[in-house]
This record gives sequence, C-alpha cells and structure tokens, in this order.
Amino acid sequence: MVAAANAYREGGCDGVVAFGGGSALDAGKAVRLFVKRPELKLAAYDWAADWSGLAPCVCVPTTAGTGSEVGRSSVLVPEGKKTKGVFFQPNLLANLVILDPEVTRALPPGLTAATGADALTHCIESYTCPVFHPMCDGIALEGISLVVKALPRAFKDGNDLEARGHMLVAAAMGAVAFQKDLGTAHSLAHALSAVSGMHHGAANALVLPFVMRWNAPRKPGLYRRVGIACGVNDIVNASDPEADRLTIKFVGRFLDALDLKPGLRARGVRDDQLEELADAAFADPCHTTNVVPVTREVLLGLLKEAM
Repeated sequence: MVAAANAYREGGCDGVVAFGGGSALDAGKAVRLFVKRPELKLAAYDWAADWSGLAPCVCVPTTAGTGSEVGRSSVLVPEGKKTKGVFFQPNLLANLVILDPEVTRALPPGLTAATGADALTHCIESYTCPVFHPMCDGIALEGISLVVKALPRAFKDGNDLEARGHMLVAAAMGAVAFQKDLGTAHSLAHALSAVSGMHHGAANALVLPFVMRWNAPRKPGLYRRVGIACGVNDIVNASDPEADRLTIKFVGRFLDALDLKPGLRARGVRDDQLEELADAAFADPCHTTNVVPVTREVLLGLLKEAM
C-alpha cells in the first residue's frame, strides 16, 4: 500500500477506484490513509487521530461476500505480523459503491460458494450478536433469506445474473448489519486466514456450524428466527432447542451442498498449528461480541472439533 500511495502522489491522482474482492477493496480504502500520512505504520495505527479529508473512493466488488464496499474498516495484516488487524475509521467509508452483477459473472463456483458463505456468516453472527440494534437485525435476517435463495443458483450457474445481483445485495446487507458486530466464527476465521492462509469465506463456512452448536445450548432459541429466514419448515412451533437443532442442521447441509464440507485438516490446517491458531483467535476482537463469552480454551476446543 505504500507503493500504491506513492504512485497516487506521483501520478497526481485525485481519487481511488477499488475494484476486486474484499482484500482489494480493503486495500483500496486503506491506501488513502497512506496518501494522507506517508509516514504511517499500520502497527501503530491511531484510529482516533484526525483522518478527515481522505481522498474520495469508489468501490466496485467483483465478489459477493465481504461487503467491504459498504464498511467503515479495512482488515489487513501489518508488515511483520501473522495476525489480521481491523483498522476502523468512519472516514474509510466509500463515497460511491457500484454493485454490478456482470463483473461477478466469471467468478468460479468454489469462490462463489466461499464468498457467499462469508455473507451468510456475517448475517447470522451480526443477528445473534447481543448488541441492541433492531435495524441491523432486520437487515441481517433478510440478508440470510436472500443468500439461501440466491447462492445455490449462482453456484450452479454463474451466468444467472439475477442470483448474482441478489448475492451482491445480500453481501452489502451483511456488512451493514455487522456494524453491530460479529462473533466467534469470525475470530476463528481471521486466525485461520492469517496463520494457515485459508480463504476467509471458506474458513467461516468450516467453523460456523461448530460455533452455532456451541452457542445454542447456552442461549436456547437463539437461532429460531435465523431458521425462519432460511425457510426451515415446522420451526415456528418447535421448542427452543429443537428450533436451534433444525436451523443448525439446515446450515450444515446448505454449506455441504456448496462443497464446503467440514474438515480443516483437509484444507491444509495442521495439528501443530492449533495452539497458535487459538492464540490468534483469542487476540481477535470479534469473539468479544459473541452471544455468550468464550475463552481461549473454548476456541481451541472448537478448532479441534472442526479439524
């Protein structure tokens, strides 16, 4: 990003167009921090400093997952670090967002599934986050409904522009909803990406059912409205534990059908990485807004289950 900021200044540029997936969008938004302050070191980033007057930014997502195009933060790995950092700054918000399904048409099925699973995880975790924000809750639930209907179609047929468009909207909705905050699945996924190099959306998909199963008995009925948004039959009159069980079963099968079957080991995660992964996940702030508190030992246990 330092090189990009230098190119911006040398070229006399007056704005940034961020085009690509979540990483490209995060980088495009954040490069403006370096344009404003060339001496900036991410490891010493001060979000409370005066960051007004950043260069204007246009975001064009080519994947439907992170929702970074509508976010006020960038997720980056500072130089020399193995842990992702969330660099929050309201001024990072893009000035213009263009959601064009045509630019997602060529996204391969595997990436379509993984990025879509990211959007689904955003919606589920933001809805269950205990922070009071009914508007975000409504957006999250409708985002879940859109993903459940559109993602299998986009996965099956990349030229289904209606499904592609609905997924772009769902991804943006998930990111709007998680301004409320996220949960444990994201702390685990951030660690898996930083330490093991796993795609963020795939990492979310592989840990989400395990996190849901851990949360559910500690907050019975937590996933009832998630299940309703998924269109799960007979859930309205089910007991709280049964509603949770049916919802988690649906989510697991939904991800399986997208070739996002459980098994971190099959994705290259090694047993000798588990301790480091647990440390990185516990250092990540997302789990602090999980619906119920977790410890490092809980995170380690979830990783072992997901192996």
